[in-house]
Amino acid sequence: MANTFLIALATFFATVGVADIAFIFAALTKDNSARQRLVFATRGALIATGILLFFGFLGNSILTLFAITLPALRTAGGVLLLLIAIDMVFARHSGGTGTTSEEEAESQSRNDISVFPLAMPLLAGPGTISAVVLLTTGARNEADFFVVIAALLVIMLASWLTLLAAIPIQRLLGLTGLAVVSRVVGILLAALAVQFVFDGIKASGLIAGAG
Repeated sequence: MANTFLIALATFFATVGVADIAFIFAALTKDNSARQRLVFATRGALIATGILLFFGFLGNSILTLFAITLPALRTAGGVLLLLIAIDMVFARHSGGTGTTSEEEAESQSRNDISVFPLAMPLLAGPGTISAVVLLTTGARNEADFFVVIAALLVIMLASWLTLLAAIPIQRLLGLTGLAVVSRVVGILLAALAVQFVFDGIKASGLIAGAG
């Protein structure tokens, strides 16, 4: 269970981009008051948590509806996470964990950023949603399932606290500090993503003797 928790924690930390959101949030709310930032952060974190829990509890039903097998999900999720990890290691902007340039431009004209782009796609982006479905549907038993959910809630709490401390964190880490954190987590995520791909191919039985 401890191993499941740590894997889920590392995966969610990377896909949510806990270190990155402080810089983006600070830039988007530079003209807002401390109270407004608190409201945006709280509302955005709650909405994102609700979205991710929806996919966590209904992951199996969604897979059944679209006739998607678990090995296919593991392989596809591993590939997606690997692409995100590569962007993190090379310090490139990833649409899987953040906003695109067009989305960021649109958000500048909004008075309330809690739903867009904060809740989606910053906190509950495609990478995080894929990770939630992948980890919850791949849980071996009910205990592991709730361990994954617990890890998700811990990361969402950490994200909320990071948003509240966005401006001090931005000043403390700077661009260099953020890049170091991002690269280290990216390397770990890349290894985990490759393992997901290996597990998916093994479970599929496509390669003779892989099972």
